[in-house]
Amino acid sequence: MRSGLPRVAASTAPATLPPPLPGLDPAWSRLVTVPASTDGRPGGPARPARTWHLLDTAGQLEALGVTPVGTLLCVHGNPTWSYLWRSVAARTLDAARAGGPAWRVIAVDQLDMGFSERTADQHRLADRVRDLGALTDELGLTGPVVTLGHDWGGVVSLGWVVDHTDLVVGVATCNTAVHQPDDAPIPAPLRLALRPGVLGRGTVLTPAFLETTLAIAHPTLDRPVADAYRAPYRGAARRGGVGGFVADIPVDATHPSAAELDRIAAGVAALEVPALVMWGPRDPVFLERYLDDLVDRVPHADVHRFEGAGHLLPDDADVAGTVLDWLGDRLPEGHAPDGGEPSLQAGAPADAAASRGARPVSGDAARDASLDPSPGHRPLWAALDDLRDSDEPALVEMATAGGPRTVSWRLLARRVREVAAGLADLGVRPGDRVSLLVTPGADLTAVLYACVRIGAVVVVADAGLGLRGLTRAVRGARPDWVIGALPGLAAARALGWPGRRIATVTLPAPARRALGVEHTLVEVARRGARRLAGGAELPAAPSSDAPAAVLFTSGSTGPAKGVVYTHGQLAAVRDVLAAQYGVGVGTGLVAGFAPFALLGPALGARSVAPDMDVTAPRTLTARAVAAAVAAVDATVVFLSPAALANVVATASALTTTDRESLARVRLFLSAGAPVSAALLASATDLMPNAAAHTPYGMTEGLLMTDVDLDGVRSAASAPDDGICVGRPAAGVRVRIAPLDDDGAPTGAPTDQAGTTGEVVVAAPHVRDRYDRLWRTDRVSRLGVDDPRGHRTGDVGHLDADGRLWIEGRLQHVVTTPDGVVTPVGPEQRIERVDGVGRAGIAGIGPAGTQQVVAVVETVPAARRPGLASADLATAVRSAAGVPLAAVLVVPVLPTDIRHNSKVDRARLSRWASTVLGGGRMVRP
Repeated sequence: MRSGLPRVAASTAPATLPPPLPGLDPAWSRLVTVPASTDGRPGGPARPARTWHLLDTAGQLEALGVTPVGTLLCVHGNPTWSYLWRSVAARTLDAARAGGPAWRVIAVDQLDMGFSERTADQHRLADRVRDLGALTDELGLTGPVVTLGHDWGGVVSLGWVVDHTDLVVGVATCNTAVHQPDDAPIPAPLRLALRPGVLGRGTVLTPAFLETTLAIAHPTLDRPVADAYRAPYRGAARRGGVGGFVADIPVDATHPSAAELDRIAAGVAALEVPALVMWGPRDPVFLERYLDDLVDRVPHADVHRFEGAGHLLPDDADVAGTVLDWLGDRLPEGHAPDGGEPSLQAGAPADAAASRGARPVSGDAARDASLDPSPGHRPLWAALDDLRDSDEPALVEMATAGGPRTVSWRLLARRVREVAAGLADLGVRPGDRVSLLVTPGADLTAVLYACVRIGAVVVVADAGLGLRGLTRAVRGARPDWVIGALPGLAAARALGWPGRRIATVTLPAPARRALGVEHTLVEVARRGARRLAGGAELPAAPSSDAPAAVLFTSGSTGPAKGVVYTHGQLAAVRDVLAAQYGVGVGTGLVAGFAPFALLGPALGARSVAPDMDVTAPRTLTARAVAAAVAAVDATVVFLSPAALANVVATASALTTTDRESLARVRLFLSAGAPVSAALLASATDLMPNAAAHTPYGMTEGLLMTDVDLDGVRSAASAPDDGICVGRPAAGVRVRIAPLDDDGAPTGAPTDQAGTTGEVVVAAPHVRDRYDRLWRTDRVSRLGVDDPRGHRTGDVGHLDADGRLWIEGRLQHVVTTPDGVVTPVGPEQRIERVDGVGRAGIAGIGPAGTQQVVAVVETVPAARRPGLASADLATAVRSAAGVPLAAVLVVPVLPTDIRHNSKVDRARLSRWASTVLGGGRMVRP
């Protein structure tokens, strides 16, 4: 009898074949009886014969005349069944039919689950592992085998792996756990399910546990699919295994299954085969601390977090496609290719991988770990060391209560050393992640350089992502430490962000306790000063190929992605900026764009961030820029396009003194989104002695090409579609991967002029990888023969003079019956129509048969969205150069979160599809 479960749970029933269900080929189903045995142990308990239901694609592979290269052994958890793996079975067969390597799929229904036999026994974890072994013995399963598990099926499959290492060539798992920390409670949903008054009623007598699991799918399951999951569990007599599985969760060391879980956890840590860990971050049960534990145990594992997905990961996300891609890369013929054995990422040594807080980087990043992108590496903080005896200004803070505050090189260098020593004394170790929730200024600069000096990895997520985006970013990065001002610490506490906390401000004791603050930055610096005064040395400097930073993308084309840079790559960013624009020691730099504010000290430039709300670039005024220029006698100004637009719009408030300050500027840069010639020209009117440049880059590579105002003007008369972003910067290679008729960049990268496709860049200062996004990183490198290469996701072409033209984003390409349409060219032509401000192109309808819709802002602005007037529609259609299904007007086009300047074409497409389909004409 199962402890704590109602008597009805003891019902028995034979195994059966499932009824017809969506997505499940009846040819896959089979029943296999495992004969009675004693497990081969003298005097051991006899195990009765048991019959399993499983899915097996061997028959169809045989019918295709294909010999599999190996077997995928798939194990479900609770309360699902082998139906969970239907897409894996289907996709592997499709791959075999297409001539690719064929993998046999065996997906089992564990005993008392799915359509396998109902036994009325309590199956402990050790029993389930042995039972699975008995089944694979009966099947005569031989290697090579790759296991794929989910939920507690992940633990069972890994237990099987530990017992069958001679057969296993790889392991893959979705949301699971092999260790329950002693100092952390099991997740709240499981605590509730295990309560004596709830266990039987919630898991067996009623389908509550099952229904709750189905309800947390993201997106919501279609009714037929949800019913398929319900099919084996209709009636309390069929749900005994659901309750038994919950009852067997090892909540602490006294639980009967705790020892087996510990055995499996130890065995997993010894695995040397390729590993893939897939994760749904919205899982309320398998929290990300379990992902951290898995990565610590298997530091060579490839990791992919499917942002937005949750517990039912194989239904929430493309697990099947990810597994097939991974098998193709790691085990192309059923075994690792020569030289393809897993290795630890540089910067996460084996002896540190299991230490508290170490975050080994996923194994997909281990490629080219020995490649030093910056021979003769000069550390990022080298200028601070060079200028540590200088009393000249290093940076100026404008937004302070007492007026501008100047920090000298001497003070900045000393504070960096003190904070570095203090952090090291607190226990911040190389590889630890430190989230910086601090606005640009002296505190952020000191902390950032202190962290990189001791080998900690700084996590920088722009507040412009918004609270929701920032929460996703910080949780995904899994920082060990959080250093923040009051707003950031309050958000961290309220939203449960991970990491031990250090405040940049002094707080009263009650506030410290409420926010979970352990130290203040002043305390850390004093601690470090005492250590240094006592003769202590800073830790050894990190190597150039050790990870240095995780910077997050803008989130304008999907959830913000963490971009990992090594020390060598960040130094290469510094070097290319210095070479391209002559920024160095003695340069005064106004940085209205956070990455360049932080790079100022690395360049030896005295820098200042203008007084503005960093989350809203359009709050920057012309007077604030002039004040910042005057504060550091700046000759270089860097602003985002949205900020620059508001500077131009507020120019009438400038005084004579302001204009004199701006006249001293010799170079201004604007990047992050397309910048028009008109905006650059207007900015030049304010800074008449400055050369206007607009670099092209992205978070993954901050400077790829550059063009000046004269280049932009000359490009205006060229016949090319798109925005000219100039020629490659020093050390940058630009090529184009041609688009096919479906809008996919399937062609080999080329530098041939006039070819439209995805922009592919390569340079020493391109990012190392995406953080815990193995598949995303893989896609960004497909077909790129340079280890420093990156597929940008931008679409464009090179002209005969070697200039790059950007025509839009890959996901915004419209696939019409007459061919692909890139959006920027039509948008530019439409914006030349009288009465039109900005324009956005959107595609509606199915891929391959899409129709093009133009959405425009009018001048003066329309009061509400609607169809364009007949005259405006005619003019827009005539100018567009492509057939338009409709012309719509809106008061304001939607833009991205961070830059406030990129038109959100994906949102436009969804909106246009809705309103043209009969939906309400509301603002997009």
